[in-house]
Amino acid sequence: MTTVDQHRSTPEPDEPDGPVPGPSPSGYAAARVRLLHGRSRTGPERRAALSALTDDWLAALFQAADAPRGVSLVAVGGYGRGELSPRSDLDLLLLHDGGDRTRTAALADRLWYPVWDLGLALDHSVRTPAETRRAATDDLKVQLGLLDARHLAGDPALTAALRATALADWRNLAPKRLPGLRDLCAERAARHGELAHLLEPDLKEARGGLRDATALAAVAASWLADAPRHGLADARRRLLDARDALHLTTGRATDRLALQEQDQVAATLGLLDADALLRQVYEAGRVLAYAGEVTWREVGRVLRARAARPRLRTVLGGRGRGTDPTPRTPLAEGVVEHDGEVSLARSARPERDPVLPLRAAAAAAQAGLPLSPHAVRHLARSTGPLPVPWPAEAREQFVTLLGAGHPTVQVWEALEAGGLISRLLPDWERVRCRPQRNAVHTWTVDRHLVETAVRAAALTRRVARPDLLLVAALLHDIGKGWPGDHAVTGATIARDTAARIGFDAQDTAVLATLVRHHLLLVDTATRRDLDDPATVATVAGAVRTTGTLELLHALTEADALATGPAAWSTWRGTLVTELVRRVADRLGGTPPAAPTVPSAVAAGESADHERLAVEAHRTGGPVLALRAQQPPPTPGDGDHPEPLGVELLVAVPDRPGVLPAVAGVLATHRLTVRAAELREQALPTGLGGASADRPGGAVLLLDWRVAAQYGSLPQAARLRADLVRALDGSLDIAARLAERDAAHPRRRGIEPPPPQVTVAGSASRQATVIEVRAQDAPGLLHRIGQALERAGVRVRSAHVSTLGANAVDAFYVTDPAGAPLAADRAAALARDLESDLRG
Repeated sequence: MTTVDQHRSTPEPDEPDGPVPGPSPSGYAAARVRLLHGRSRTGPERRAALSALTDDWLAALFQAADAPRGVSLVAVGGYGRGELSPRSDLDLLLLHDGGDRTRTAALADRLWYPVWDLGLALDHSVRTPAETRRAATDDLKVQLGLLDARHLAGDPALTAALRATALADWRNLAPKRLPGLRDLCAERAARHGELAHLLEPDLKEARGGLRDATALAAVAASWLADAPRHGLADARRRLLDARDALHLTTGRATDRLALQEQDQVAATLGLLDADALLRQVYEAGRVLAYAGEVTWREVGRVLRARAARPRLRTVLGGRGRGTDPTPRTPLAEGVVEHDGEVSLARSARPERDPVLPLRAAAAAAQAGLPLSPHAVRHLARSTGPLPVPWPAEAREQFVTLLGAGHPTVQVWEALEAGGLISRLLPDWERVRCRPQRNAVHTWTVDRHLVETAVRAAALTRRVARPDLLLVAALLHDIGKGWPGDHAVTGATIARDTAARIGFDAQDTAVLATLVRHHLLLVDTATRRDLDDPATVATVAGAVRTTGTLELLHALTEADALATGPAAWSTWRGTLVTELVRRVADRLGGTPPAAPTVPSAVAAGESADHERLAVEAHRTGGPVLALRAQQPPPTPGDGDHPEPLGVELLVAVPDRPGVLPAVAGVLATHRLTVRAAELREQALPTGLGGASADRPGGAVLLLDWRVAAQYGSLPQAARLRADLVRALDGSLDIAARLAERDAAHPRRRGIEPPPPQVTVAGSASRQATVIEVRAQDAPGLLHRIGQALERAGVRVRSAHVSTLGANAVDAFYVTDPAGAPLAADRAAALARDLESDLRG
């Protein structure tokens, strides 16, 4: 046999194809070689020309074979779509009406053998329309191939009838066949991996490859659902172009883009190098993978709705026309859950709310739900840029998104598909879809950064600043998009990005240090002598504080776990932990950096606090004040720094149950606590003593920074009325919260790391410090306050902060006599509180 398109090191000059001279194999072979190795046609034009050339040749063979009546030659599959690559199979069906089978068999031989003689791959069948229909019913792949059936020669009416029948059958059977097609796509992805992350991807079979593009077209043909159209045709074209170049480079019918072929394939496509080729392939794979995810989700929703429709009609008795059977459940301001996705509320105004994309993304990730593609497009089209530096809410929502664990990935991909990530973080564009030519790495640079944040989310209970850990995880390899040492370059980028996000100078310096030294611990632990004092001194000099060391330890583990199975082991973990222990000893117990939250005791506020305390003492009841909270001026802010939120001041005469009562009232009004402090407020001289009608002169001042989950803030008068009832016992907060949750149950969403409660042994001489690290949730402070009340301890002060979705709280407690707790009682209190929060 003669092979017609072997690889040539020097392409022949391009020549006009011209008509194929009859059915001559040699004429077709020569024209095919000129077409494939000419310079004037590439990409879709060459594939279409090759298909047309092959059409003409096969039609000539058909005519020369004296075909009987009632027979047609049909192209199916990729050839039917007119997408012949240099080494593609010819997918052919010889369709006949069941007449003279002997002549039909002879015709098949006269068609198939010339194809085989030229060394072309052939996928062929000879069937009647009825046999074809049965084969399609039995084999999903046959049915998919028939969707692209195209007439080549013979009886056109026979081909037209087949096309009509195939499409009608597919649309009628789609509700039953589409789940099977979805399963085939999932099985193929499990076998071949994700096209967008493999160093040697299979352009056809991997998730986001050409097979998925064909499946999306089949879904569209079913009329049940359709894929997002933006970028889809271009992504498919790029993968087909890469496959063409791969076939020409190797001379084989291969779809696997092997490392040794990538430079030559890139050169054939006119690209700079193999990295440019992979990045182009990865971008196309992501577009197709995201389109597939959205499409299959839509298919599932449509099929569920079709199954539920008869039951709904029965329930509504025909009265439900025009009603929406799927409720819209609020998740955050301007964000709702609707039909299994996170969408924008009807009242949302993206053009006036630049934080909305991050708020929607954080809500989706925390709920473990996908972002609606319609919402993403609307946000990308309508939302203006965030001010720089970002508002406090934007920073908090960003951290919340990063801290959601694995659901962060699908939400991040949705934001990427809408172009929102590069708008939020301009430096992200340099690492997006960037390959890592290291067998240890599983992911591209950008996906590795997101995966590191996912791993870091599980370690947030180990650090005092989970927000810094999560942001450092996302940025630690950001320098890989630039020349030079990526850790050095990345530190500079991280400093700029942190300032953009709105971190203060101290936190920005910590983030830059983490990025600069993110390889320090594992490199030192595995390559240096830990018994050498210089080793420990070097690391201590780089990190400087135990707070930074604590963060770097968690970042090191998250980075290694996100790299791949070969990057982390028990041995490495043990060495790193031992190094961290020795460095911490050398640093001498420098406490971790405290969360950066607005202080409740700014110097200019003491008069307001004193006034509230006096009023609370005079009336014997709670006094409230709501006001916009301003940060201290910083250089460049001018005279009008940006508000940090709403500050709620509550002064209450000291008595048991104040903390759980106030926290519970805030929870019942759906107020999210971002930061809080509780302390005793000194009264002016002459007002603090006890009297017959006012036993005890102490007043507790609670300073809260709050935000409404959605809707507007309640009036201070309503809050005070409920607080009075909570304190006198006439308002059952637990019952109110349970009633609200029953009416509007919260979606469970992600499974966060379990809460952790510890005793900070040397943090204070006047009190015992109980530290709580947990997932923020409505009523969390109420539960903590109740547990402390049941334990019979007195809360002298409290310092509460919410960093993204993580609550990091410290409670200074004493026994009823005002003394610190004994060590055994403090440990038991911590255990009981942790058990209560986990339950």
